[in-house]
Amino acid sequence: MAKYDLNNKVVLITGATGGIGAATARELANKGANLVLVDLDEEKLKALAAEFQQGQALVAPGDVTDAARMKEIVDEAVATYGKLDVALANAGIAGNPPSTSLTASREEVEKVMEVNIMGVWRTVHPCLEEIVKNNGYVMITASVYSFFNGVANLPYATSKAAVEMMSRSLRAELAGSGAKAGALYPGWVKTPIIEQAFGGNEIATNMIKGALPAFMRTPIPAERLAKAAVKGMEKRATRTIEPKFWAMFSAFRGLFQNGTDLLLDVHKKNHGQLRKLDDWNRERLAKQNS
Repeated sequence: MAKYDLNNKVVLITGATGGIGAATARELANKGANLVLVDLDEEKLKALAAEFQQGQALVAPGDVTDAARMKEIVDEAVATYGKLDVALANAGIAGNPPSTSLTASREEVEKVMEVNIMGVWRTVHPCLEEIVKNNGYVMITASVYSFFNGVANLPYATSKAAVEMMSRSLRAELAGSGAKAGALYPGWVKTPIIEQAFGGNEIATNMIKGALPAFMRTPIPAERLAKAAVKGMEKRATRTIEPKFWAMFSAFRGLFQNGTDLLLDVHKKNHGQLRKLDDWNRERLAKQNS
């Protein structure tokens, strides 16, 4: 497959000031792409844009759950650069603190779903006409949680499985149009979103240590993930998975999912950690409400 040249392409990135978004923006800038940087904090966006050549980055503060604003940003991008070629729907959040469904806050769960599912849709939809016109590419940030059990992280994992299907369906719908779509599957990446599972919450940290061997739970730098993401864009790939060993689990996900689900059914130590997490959240909520 011919390489998709990113030089002079216009790339919209949501969650642009986060670890993955900012690292990918820098990698794309090195390839000669023009950037449309979308995030909530305008000052952080301006600081990121200042790293690039003058005119190479459009600062576009906005909330991905705001459909009208996302359409405005696409219009601003086209008015500034004359086109839009690629969209990286990357903005996402996770529940904080970790909890099971029994003790989760309804508002927190729905917020995660709103940002991670509807925010992706409200990002992608206004971009599609331009991307189809320019034979471009949509990349949606999913996660290895698309196929890894979402125990104590249900809203995040559910949302990532949902947007994986969004990318698959979208790619099939775009087939023959000249445009393509695909998903990015990060494993553990050194960004704030993983802090609860890596020391921020003792119970969640112990669950990760108890469930996974060291090589599977070692976070990678955001820069490594960004390089993989940009290579995926250059291939307009169906799937971009980093670290790459997760690809094996994705390929055999039927067996992997069934096996891990069965293991979690009988893993008494993990059962105890989950009940402990429930008790911790009950105490936390009782203190908040007292």
